Amino acid sequence: MPGQDNRLKPHGFYRGAALTLLFASVLATAAATDSLPRADEEAARISTRSVASTADRDEVARAAAEAMADGKSGTEAAEDVVSRSGDRWGAVYDKGEYEEFEQALDGKYTGVGLSAKRLADGRIAASKVQPGGPAARAGIKAGDILRTVDGEPVGPRPVTEVVALLRGEGQGAGGSEDASAGTTVVLGLSRGGHEWTETLRRVSLSTDAVTLETGADGALVIKVAAFTKGTGKQIRNAVLEAPRGAGVLLDLRGNAGGLVTEAVQAASAFLDGGLVATYDIRGEQRALYADPGGDTERPVVALVDGGTMSAAELVTGALQDRGRAITVGSPTFGKGSVQMPSRLPDGSVAELTVGHYRTPAGHKVDDKGITPDLVVDERAQERARTVLSGLGGGS
Repeated sequence: MPGQDNRLKPHGFYRGAALTLLFASVLATAAATDSLPRADEEAARISTRSVASTADRDEVARAAAEAMADGKSGTEAAEDVVSRSGDRWGAVYDKGEYEEFEQALDGKYTGVGLSAKRLADGRIAASKVQPGGPAARAGIKAGDILRTVDGEPVGPRPVTEVVALLRGEGQGAGGSEDASAGTTVVLGLSRGGHEWTETLRRVSLSTDAVTLETGADGALVIKVAAFTKGTGKQIRNAVLEAPRGAGVLLDLRGNAGGLVTEAVQAASAFLDGGLVATYDIRGEQRALYADPGGDTERPVVALVDGGTMSAAELVTGALQDRGRAITVGSPTFGKGSVQMPSRLPDGSVAELTVGHYRTPAGHKVDDKGITPDLVVDERAQERARTVLSGLGGGS
């Protein structure tokens, strides 16, 4: 609900792109229980929206109410006001869409546990099969070709549309994320010239936003796909439980953002209190602080790229400015504006830009991004491991 959550996320989390992220990168990239300090009776969210102006919240709500009184769509009227305002990343989402995003950032989705990608020859293939999910139990493997969904060829369709079909978008009632849970989907597949069909039942699944791996050199590799609910605690526990002296390679490449509270907790894993970021809401300055008790001794290297966005940039900036990590890779995306969600009379939600956030040293992220300490375009992970080893974080 608006006023109860805060997040840093790209506009691409929404609509079709949100569906892709749910399967391909997390995801994500939605219901938080913690919140930033309240402002104007609504908590702000730090988002990835870079704009010069914003729509007036009261004007948007008034337009929606007047349209409803005339028997028209309040959501469409609100969208029109936002569109004309100059807030190019402001948006209005209907109730069903917003509920889906909430559950997505909560680390949950409904489907069969199958990620999809388009191959060079135009075919759609399974890129990842979630362990324990319906697809995995049916014996479907990464690389299998997906020919049809419920008898409809998927080759010409956008991957986002294929993902929506797998999830059962539009099935059930109420527009909730679990509306399609329990429904079936028939997949036409092929592998090595063999074609067959599988009937799978959709279930509610949890995404795996954090992946842990111990390298041959003893370093702990933490890959964070998105900052969904629980991510910060997972990262902090992993760091606290790592062998004494083992370095950490924090891989934030392709991380499109997530919940601000989770980003702060993730940064707290490597800090003993202190500033994580500052932000403003309509000119009022505020700050985000790390929790005390983080590991401030073991070597840390943060690996970033142009897909490192928003919440991931907040973590990167905090660790870099505080001298807690060496950053390696390519410049980050450069998105960080504060957005405030407002519930409209018809139940839809408008998100309007009200400010920006900065790193502890006062650097603006919007349109600028973060330049790594070591800029590397190729073999970035190998270089990051070398740096970590040089810091004493690997054998």
